[in-house]
Amino acid sequence: MKLLLTGVSGLLGLNFAQETMSAHEITGVDRGKLLHAPFKVLKQDLLDSNAVDSILDSAAPEWVVNCAALADLDACEEDPDLAKRLNTDLPRRFARACKARNIPFVHISTDAVFDGEKDGFYSEEDMPNPLGVYAKTKLEGEWAVLTENPKAMVARVNFYGWSLAGRRSLAEFFFNNLTNSKSMSGFTDVIFCPMLVNDTARTLVAMLQRGLSGLYHLVGPQAMSKYQFGVEIARKFSLRESEISPKSILSSSLTARRSNNLWLSTHKLTADLGRDLPDFSTGLNEFCTQYQQGYPQKLRSYQQA
Repeated sequence: MKLLLTGVSGLLGLNFAQETMSAHEITGVDRGKLLHAPFKVLKQDLLDSNAVDSILDSAAPEWVVNCAALADLDACEEDPDLAKRLNTDLPRRFARACKARNIPFVHISTDAVFDGEKDGFYSEEDMPNPLGVYAKTKLEGEWAVLTENPKAMVARVNFYGWSLAGRRSLAEFFFNNLTNSKSMSGFTDVIFCPMLVNDTARTLVAMLQRGLSGLYHLVGPQAMSKYQFGVEIARKFSLRESEISPKSILSSSLTARRSNNLWLSTHKLTADLGRDLPDFSTGLNEFCTQYQQGYPQKLRSYQQA
């Protein structure tokens, strides 16, 4: 299949391309970070007025996955107009254009659309209540996509993995600090469901192959605190978990408001796929194996001049 990935230099986009380029013809969209990618890259500013039609006409894809976003929460607070353009308006244009061309379209959203006040997990039926600009613009992007293109698929995600710069995921944050013997904090009262980004990519392909549409929670099946996540990283890499101090998010100085409960149910997705999602330990084992096999260095080589 001919697969188009926007945001291909990002954490999900790049690992998605890595996972699928042997079985599918990949075209990625990037503003110029990838100089030596082993797949086709279109250099394009997605905010150009004619970018969406130009990209689709040039690449002629059979599937489109929109990974592009302004995902820095504080940057969204500082520039809400840019956040709206990237997180709401762009996916709306892609959804509309893909519908007109009869191309299956997947939009990547976020677990952060919920306020975290619920006691227990959130299902796709629960009403979102976004707290900050990032979450609000991502939720508006979901609505825009499914209004413009009811056959599209929206996936709320939370993933970790190795990135182009080596600093994009929470797992890299803990790993980088631990390997340099730097102390750090981990929130004990922020619950989430991390999934290895490669598992996210593989599951998205399976969803496309099944022809799924609508809204899905695509996260790991195990909920844990961010502190516990850091401890699991330390243990897997035989690093000092004592360097991670338990901390409450209430005592943090973060600019953007964040939800403290992002426990999402994946029951709908597992039922529609007819299989369980990869568990946390399996993903963490692969994350460690990737490091041992030089995977992070391979990704970084794609941007070196």
